[in-house]
Amino acid sequence: MDEQDWLAGQFEENRSRLKQVALRMLGTAIEADDAVQEAWLRLNRSDAGVIDNLAGWLTTVVARICLDMLRSRKSQREEQLPDGPFEIADIGAVDPERKAILADSMGPALLVVLDMLTPPERVAFVLHDMFGMSFDEIAPILGRSQAASRQLASRARRRVRGTADGSGVRVEANDGRDRAERRIVDAFLAASRDGDFETLLSLLDPECVLEADEFATLMGGPKPIEGGRKVAEFFNGRAAAAVRATIHGVSGGAWAPNGKVRVAFSFTFRNERIVGIELIADRKRLQELGVQLLEN
Repeated sequence: MDEQDWLAGQFEENRSRLKQVALRMLGTAIEADDAVQEAWLRLNRSDAGVIDNLAGWLTTVVARICLDMLRSRKSQREEQLPDGPFEIADIGAVDPERKAILADSMGPALLVVLDMLTPPERVAFVLHDMFGMSFDEIAPILGRSQAASRQLASRARRRVRGTADGSGVRVEANDGRDRAERRIVDAFLAASRDGDFETLLSLLDPECVLEADEFATLMGGPKPIEGGRKVAEFFNGRAAAAVRATIHGVSGGAWAPNGKVRVAFSFTFRNERIVGIELIADRKRLQELGVQLLEN
């Protein structure tokens, strides 16, 4: 058997799993097949001899192809998939209970919800929650840090949990939780404006991480800051111009001079505290996030 035949055999062994990864990201069998075929073409153009983990390499390539396809997708609608559960392919150690729940919920209703996510949110959620990939594997695919990738998956998970009765209509899973998070964000912005350090500290998880994308950094945003106390010190007295906002329906904040959003403040919550804050100034990402300003 020559090297090309061996490579083709290895690819065929991974084809079914790669198809399931692509199908859950893209939602259509035709596009999933296209993504898998493109991965095969890229494998042929690569030096397979230097690839240590072929299955992992192929998963990464398919995920990046799907991310590009999601970003370039305009207004086309996803084709209808069959009703009923799909089998979730194993990739890494996936929690059996989570796997069963996801398998039961995969269908047209969930696809509608997934289509509401931004491309990075969708990729992060699918790779982590459905296929058990770690965030240190997902981060390079998205071009984000591990913390930012974790926040993307968390936001996506909240919306997926809002899938209700199979009708495809998104509803909130827990209005009480949403109201609590709004109160936390409101209190955080007020404490930041007023320089109330102790309140800031009480609202932040001790392991809170603050990050800014490259555009926000150019506008004066920080390099990654880890630890609730250090994050509180950064925000203490600094958010005088911040306003309340929703980011894809989740409570957040924004800097929006003259009503134009320049920087979004995206929050991630854990146990009724803020565990992650991302400052986003990339115009393309701001459009994807659907930032809506709220009256203070």
